[in-house]
Amino acid sequence: MAAKKKKHRISVALGLWMIKRLERFLIRYSVAGDTPFLDPAAFAWVDLLEGNWQPIRAELDRVLESPERIPNFQDISRDQANITTDDKWKSWFLYGYGYKMAANCAACPETTRIIEAIPGMYTAFFSVLAPGKHIPLHRGPYRGLLRCHLALLVPEPAQDCWIEVGGETSTWEEGRCIVFDDTYKHRVENNTQGRRVVLFLDVMRPLKFPGSLVNRIVLWLIRLSPFIQDARRNQVAWEKRLGC
Repeated sequence: MAAKKKKHRISVALGLWMIKRLERFLIRYSVAGDTPFLDPAAFAWVDLLEGNWQPIRAELDRVLESPERIPNFQDISRDQANITTDDKWKSWFLYGYGYKMAANCAACPETTRIIEAIPGMYTAFFSVLAPGKHIPLHRGPYRGLLRCHLALLVPEPAQDCWIEVGGETSTWEEGRCIVFDDTYKHRVENNTQGRRVVLFLDVMRPLKFPGSLVNRIVLWLIRLSPFIQDARRNQVAWEKRLGC
């Protein structure tokens, strides 16, 4: 078991080392800019999300009726234990790096229909932060993706629940999206008495050729990595425990 864990750590470290060098190449072909926060209006799919936020919220409300069925983020993605170890960050995965979580998607058919219409959507899940949850400063794994939060449940006072990316701070507004580059160091704080929930998406960064081709190859390789395969097995195991 120890040898297997060591092999996993080595392969992840090697993969991250290679990815960081590829990112320098990719960013030269980006058509989305190179700032911490990006203009949501630059992405056509944002209108689709914002125009359908209420049906998505309705499905979220049904999910939240059974909170015991929503795993901690680190229970699915064990590498997240570097930034969260408690039960205050929950994740209801619909897609993870292109892998569809069939049972969860079946419980949220309208949300699934909407996210599947987004070109280059790789990951999508309901991200639930409990009152008082702080996520420390960290960096996302790969610059070939951009992150979007569609705010579904924002506690009051809104100014006490925020995200900082690259030294810039933003709050959420229900029904609206924020888009950012998560490879800038970022952190989140919910200093309220309520839950904050967003539909959390990773979407392929728009790139000119040949950057777009290289990005597709890299993302395909990441899907096969131990990091992603472990998370996929954990999600399947969680569903089996719940009898899904």
